[in-house]
Amino acid sequence: MSVDGRTLRHTVGRFVTGVTVVAMDIEGELRAMTANSFTSVSLDPPLILVCVGKDTKIGHGIRDVAGFSINILGEGQQDLSSYFAGIWKGDPPEFHFVPWEGGPRLEGSTAALGCAVHAVQDGGDHWIVLGRVLAAHRADGQTLPLVFFAGRYLSLEGALPPG
Repeated sequence: MSVDGRTLRHTVGRFVTGVTVVAMDIEGELRAMTANSFTSVSLDPPLILVCVGKDTKIGHGIRDVAGFSINILGEGQQDLSSYFAGIWKGDPPEFHFVPWEGGPRLEGSTAALGCAVHAVQDGGDHWIVLGRVLAAHRADGQTLPLVFFAGRYLSLEGALPPG
């Protein structure tokens, strides 16, 4: 038995995820994309995993870059998620990347990781990218994450622990 892509997408979409923007410099040009296929893999060595579509500009360049950043979006950054997913209509929202260890860091993100490319493996229509974490950044204060479930953004308002 085989499951078609649409069924798989709708089924896996029932798993709640955070939203990230993966950013890198490819031949002097900043490239960024929205990704929710991101997870921590190992603490020693510090490794993370992100999946990028093979048929994207980042997918075409991932084997040629030394590093990248993972930028974890906050609840108020749906516009950036849509923009970097390529579905934004109209003028681009305001954003700014700053040079950083691993790859360009998106200012205003809840948290970010600068990574060196550790390994790139075949994963069907995606590349499975392992990044070795070189730098970590967290925004001041407690910021709710941008959360995605069943094709929609959700709010975790009231879910922050005290203190």
